[in-house]
Amino acid sequence: MLRRSTPSFSHLSNQNHTNFFSTMKSNSETLPPSNSESICSSSVKSTPEIEKNFVHRVYDAIAPHFSSTRFAKWPKVASFLNSLNPGSVILDAGCGNGKYLGLNPNCFYIGCDISSKLVEICSNNGHEVIVADAINLPYRENFGDASISIAVLHHLSTELRRKKAIEELIRVVKKGGLVLITVWAVEQENQSLLAKWTPLFNKYDDEWVDESVNPVRNQSSNNLESIPETEDVNVILDNSEDQNGNLAQQEYFVPWHLPYHRAEISGASAVAVENGFAKKDDKKGAVVYNRYYHVFAQGELQRLVSGMDNATIVDEFYDKSNWCIVLKKL
Repeated sequence: MLRRSTPSFSHLSNQNHTNFFSTMKSNSETLPPSNSESICSSSVKSTPEIEKNFVHRVYDAIAPHFSSTRFAKWPKVASFLNSLNPGSVILDAGCGNGKYLGLNPNCFYIGCDISSKLVEICSNNGHEVIVADAINLPYRENFGDASISIAVLHHLSTELRRKKAIEELIRVVKKGGLVLITVWAVEQENQSLLAKWTPLFNKYDDEWVDESVNPVRNQSSNNLESIPETEDVNVILDNSEDQNGNLAQQEYFVPWHLPYHRAEISGASAVAVENGFAKKDDKKGAVVYNRYYHVFAQGELQRLVSGMDNATIVDEFYDKSNWCIVLKKL
């Protein structure tokens, strides 16, 4: 695990821990008039059940094991962080185990994540972190010099929520501040991985994808957790076209195998199996969790940003099966 090598926020000139916490949005604070208001509805801020059950619960259950596998830094992300001016304040939304917190020792970092267990891991390593939702960041506008969202937006289950998360990343940085976003791509370098993922069915469409319907949960008796891990289906849920003009599958469950010998098995995992949110695989000696993903097609990130008048794209690239963009706040 990465140990914090940067000074605490208490060493920032003209800023101490009291001032740090004053950067949190007050309950009465409202967003300035902008495109944000058009999508800042209760339905967007209300977390869909699929995210609660197949993102939030999963990462809380697998946090120590997940953290032990997340130590390598992506060169492109490291390059971005190292390019920032000394003294920059960097906001990491969805920081996971904190592997990027403190990467550039000349900058200051605040991390947040929806998983309290991952935040606990970060805190134990000396990082400035807080539990928070990516679509409702607890910082005042124009606070940071840069914000990053590394492998987070693909866990949000509607286009409106993904767009709102991008707006939040822009809102919290100063004018001229930079935003780096990376997401899993439909165009995976290793296409054999797709065979291990479970495509989601059309019958769940009105639960989290079709934004034109009333946001009432599908009452079907066919529960999401009952979908087999490797069923061959050709139904498209949230579609884009691939390079050949064919519709591409974008909604998946991606399995996480938590070995039986991990300490978490006796706690959250036992409850998850009992409640049907995970299953045992005795052949692999693991509890299998499904994580929800919306994998992004080429140009999709750019399309989400295209209607925002307070930021412009300054870089875009494909790296290690991820689509990435860098935005600059206007």
